[in-house]
This record gives sequence, C-alpha cells and structure tokens, in this order.
Amino acid sequence: MGQITLEGMEFFAHHGVSDEEQKTGNRYSVDICIDADLQAPCLSDDLADTLNYGRIYAIIAEEMQTRSRLLEHLAYRIILRLKEEFTGMLKVTLHVSKYNPPVGGVVHRSKVTLEESFIH
Repeated sequence: MGQITLEGMEFFAHHGVSDEEQKTGNRYSVDICIDADLQAPCLSDDLADTLNYGRIYAIIAEEMQTRSRLLEHLAYRIILRLKEEFTGMLKVTLHVSKYNPPVGGVVHRSKVTLEESFIH
C-alpha cells in the first residue's frame, strides 16, 4: 500500500453561508491524501496503472468552481467525484481551508477534514 498526496492546492472560489461570501469569493486551500495499492505502478512505471494526480487536481478544481454554502458539502462532493473516477482508492483524507473566514475576529483559516474509507 502507498499514498498519493497533493498539498497546498490554492483556489479562488465563491463558497460561504452568506450571500456576500457567495458574491465576493475568497481564497481556499485543499490538501488530499489517498491511500491505494501502488504495487502495479511501482513495477510498470506506467501512468495508466496509478491514480493520475493531474486528473485528481482537475476534479478538485472543477468542484471548487461549483458553489457550496458549507465546506463540509464541498469536501464531500470532491470525494464523491474522486470515488466515481478512481476505483483503486482505499482511503481518502481531504482538508479544505478557507482563508480569513468572516467570524468576527482574527482567524487565519477555517478548515474541514473529511475521511472516507473504501475498503470492503
């Protein structure tokens, strides 16, 4: 087993509970760690045998552009899309952070973490 991790993906998007957040947008950061059996790509050196992290990034970027009120909802949508695309995932840990969330005080980031296991 192994892990494929993408850290520090940054996006500008329009998520948030308030209409103002939805209108003005904000900066977001996404980190993902996917557990998978990586034996085949280790032996073959073939992109077709692994989880293509260019495609992982593209799916996350697409979902970031579809508005959500809650980071939890956004994160879950990302996981569902990845699950549809990649059958070799065993577990996904996804962090979605919003910079400078409007909470009435100084907060660098708010963050939601979802973890989903696909082991049967």
